[in-house]
This record gives sequence, structure tokens and C-alpha cells, in this order.
Amino acid sequence: MIWKGVIPAVTTPFTPTLSVDHAFLAKHLERMLEAGVKAFVMLGSLGEGATLTSEEKVTILETAVKTVGQRAAIVAGVPSLSTTEAVHLAKRAEAVGCQGLMVLPPYVYKGDARETEAHYRAVLEATKLDCLLYNNPVAYGTDVLPEQMLALSKDHANLKAVKESSGDARRFASIKALLGDRLALFVGMDDLAMEGFLMGTEGWIAGLVNALPEESVRLLELVQAGRTKEAFELYAWFLPLLRLDTHVKFVQYIKLVQQEVNLGSERVRPPRLELVGEERERVLALIRGSLAARPHIH
Repeated sequence: MIWKGVIPAVTTPFTPTLSVDHAFLAKHLERMLEAGVKAFVMLGSLGEGATLTSEEKVTILETAVKTVGQRAAIVAGVPSLSTTEAVHLAKRAEAVGCQGLMVLPPYVYKGDARETEAHYRAVLEATKLDCLLYNNPVAYGTDVLPEQMLALSKDHANLKAVKESSGDARRFASIKALLGDRLALFVGMDDLAMEGFLMGTEGWIAGLVNALPEESVRLLELVQAGRTKEAFELYAWFLPLLRLDTHVKFVQYIKLVQQEVNLGSERVRPPRLELVGEERERVLALIRGSLAARPHIH
């Protein structure tokens, strides 16, 4: 894999009966390919991985691999309640043709540093695929420090990248200082994208790209071209929408943006429920106000 650029954390589309909508998923991946993305992360938190059965996860990966072929890489998230389950999914992902894995801590149980590291090692040892370490202490309750990333990278050559979502902008510099270019560093929170780019990250595992793919790709392109003034102008417009990614209902919010731009549906699986009442109107007002001022992307 080439770990660079804007990589969507793909939402999982559902039919009115809440089965996985594979036909729309294929169209959605094509749409983002047209905008210039080079890889996709499937089955992440934004993809509602915790509500999918094991077989649904595999069929989603099969659809993604079949759809994009050699045009982009498919990175499989391995959401799980147990290490055994994560290892099993990692092997299935490799078997169906994924090019990479996003390895995250188990759901529910918040292990200490030793337990979390053991979980990562078990998955890394179970596959030959390139792996992206996902650090999100806000969501998962465990914080993988740069020193632990260094230790894991020394022992596992297939650990190639890290998605950093601690919310601490200083962490980008800490990781770079300790690991140099050993791991490709990705911004993992939408509303830290610009800060991460300016700290030299290789790319962005992005959420709002599901609804606004051209703007997401353009933001990184502007920074990489040294056109920071234009990048800041685009980021200033984008930021209210990007902040939707950091709320507990980020799945509902981002899917609502997708629906507003005709790139998806707001349907989610329980325990999540679609937004209603004042909350929905408030979020819609923010979305529609931002879209009304949407810049023209060349």
C-alpha cells in the first residue's frame, strides 16, 4: 500500500429495512474515486462496524474489493469485542483481497497499556497485510503513546501507519520526533485536518469526505502545493461541518450531510436512531447554512 492522501472512513449504507445496501455502496465508492481518493477504510466506527454481523463485514469488504479493483486500496477495519474475533476478521479480510488493515482496540473492555499492546501484536502477527494503527483514546478509552508505537514498529514490519485521533495537536510532533518516517502519520479527526497537514502528516482518514469528497481532496492538495492562504480559506468554510465528526452522534450527523447532498441516506442501525425534533433542525440549519456558502472547487 501507498499510505498517502485523503482516505475516506466509509459509511455503511442501509436499505429501508436496514440491511446493507451493497448497490449503493458500490456507487458511493465510485463517486469518491472520481474525486481523487486512493484508498478506503471500511468497517470503522463511522462505518457502524459494531452493529454489523461477522458475515456482513466480510460481504462489505467483498463488495468494496470487487468495485474498486486495482484502482484503489481497501483497508479493512477490524472492530471486535475480543482479540480472537479481530484476528479472525483480519484473516478473512486478507483472504478476500484487502490491501491493508486498520487495527483498533477492542470495544467495551478498556484495557491497560499491556493488554492493548498485546491485542495489537496479535492482529499484526496474524496477517501479512500492511497495517494502520488506530489511536483514539476518546472513543476507546486507551491511549497508545508514541513510545508504544515505536516498540510495535520495531517488532512488526507490517505496521506501516498510524491514524492519530487523540485530539492533541502536539501528538503529531511527538510521533514524528520519535518515529521519523518509520510510520506514515494520518490525521484521524476531521476538525484537526489542517493542523495535521501543517505538521507534516501524510494524509487524512476523513469522515466528511463521504459527503464532500472534492472539498476534502482539494484541502490537502492546496496544502501540499504550498497554497496555504487558499487552504485556510477553504478550511474556514469547511470547519463547522468538520466539527460534526467529533460529536458522539457523528455517524448520524455525517449521514445527514450525505443525505443533504444526495450522496447517501440518514438511515442508521440501532442503538443509534435518526435525529428528530430540535436536534435535527439545529444540525440541518448548520448543514444547510454551510452548503449555501459552498465554494466552487475547480
